[in-house]
Amino acid sequence: MSHLAVIFKREFASYFLTPVAYVFILVFLVLSSAFTFYLGQFYERGQADLQPFFNFHPWLYLFLVPAVSMRLWSEERKSGSIELLLTLPITLWEAILGKFLAAWAFGGLALIGTFPIWLTVAYLGEPDNGAIMGSYVGSWLMAGAFLAIGCCMSALTKSQIIAFILSGTTCLLFVLAGFPLVLNFFEGWVPVMMLDLIAGLSVIAHFTSISKGVLALTDLIYFVSMIILWLFFTRLMLIIKSAD
Repeated sequence: MSHLAVIFKREFASYFLTPVAYVFILVFLVLSSAFTFYLGQFYERGQADLQPFFNFHPWLYLFLVPAVSMRLWSEERKSGSIELLLTLPITLWEAILGKFLAAWAFGGLALIGTFPIWLTVAYLGEPDNGAIMGSYVGSWLMAGAFLAIGCCMSALTKSQIIAFILSGTTCLLFVLAGFPLVLNFFEGWVPVMMLDLIAGLSVIAHFTSISKGVLALTDLIYFVSMIILWLFFTRLMLIIKSAD
């Protein structure tokens, strides 16, 4: 078994050694259901789709994903076990990817737990299953991007609370990037090219595009690039912090 697989297995199993994992999944399922059927006015809309369900995912992830990612490296640095980890016959990239993929798989497991909501919609009507599947893929990619950001912020500090705040704030910036209020704020004193760049950084814009059931190459490149870039920053932070 490769080092990456060993780290992945160890990290993924560690989530279920404490009640935190079960509480996280329960909270995600309860909030997703509440937002869909109550705040999203699912029954009042009279449409067989999961748009209300997925509309709240970016906002749910702003709090839940940092709660998962804040411990990835902060805990290792605080306990001093990071020095032991880095002396093992594994590369830094293997350690980073193992931790990240385990957290991403855990997030995917929580997302799979919402499938009964899809079954409910299918029972009540004839939804566009292609669009729903695209929304699930987009949601998982968005969670991965947020986790990569959280991984970097966790490597930046020994405090899990600070890592949580930094992750949530950074993710919020990427959520708000495409909002008209933000674009109107910059309009008039930044070049149009810069304005388009800011709008292009919006997580919601790319998530919404995938939610239509079409996985465009530009959207896939966006999320993959986000993940790779922030994991690269994670490695950079770990190298800098280990030199302190």
